[in-house]
Amino acid sequence: MLRIGITGGIGSGKSTITKLFELIGIPVYNADSAAKQLMNGNEILITKIKNLFGENAYNSGILNRKYIAEIVFADPQKLEALNAIVHPATLQDAEVWMHQQNSPYAIKEAALIFESGAQEHLDYVIGVYSPTNLRILRTMHRDGLSREAVLARMNKQIDENIKMRLCDFIITNDDQQLVIPQVLELHQKILSLVH
Repeated sequence: MLRIGITGGIGSGKSTITKLFELIGIPVYNADSAAKQLMNGNEILITKIKNLFGENAYNSGILNRKYIAEIVFADPQKLEALNAIVHPATLQDAEVWMHQQNSPYAIKEAALIFESGAQEHLDYVIGVYSPTNLRILRTMHRDGLSREAVLARMNKQIDENIKMRLCDFIITNDDQQLVIPQVLELHQKILSLVH
């Protein structure tokens, strides 16, 4: 079984693309969702997060995401420390999940594949490319953020052009080109790599 990553900057449409792969029967591991579950359910992780951010990191046993986001987006060292705690746990969880799949290939969706070193555990990486202005508008609309807040988050990720050059395949999600034919074509290409 091949292990495939899907990545792209904030607002690129990774989730839309992975849903299309799921519709054709390919299992998808969502690293963001998994990380949230781990931060709320893994006692070792919870203790490390409380040690880093204090007791306010959790409200009634639930991760206080707003509180932590305000800190990490203002303090790059705290973001790095949080990632150093969460990424290894998510990588390990994804490995276990991958071994449980029995399809020709499985997908791991993650914004920070290259930033976290996850590409070392994958056979190929698909990049979802969208122009910057479109990504900003999508994220503002989806998350109710200001343009400045979206740009601040974008600045925490690898430059989109560099990220796309690191990928093995690219799907363009620019509201101009149809994505379903691109996904179906890539699906066939990946299946041919399996055999």
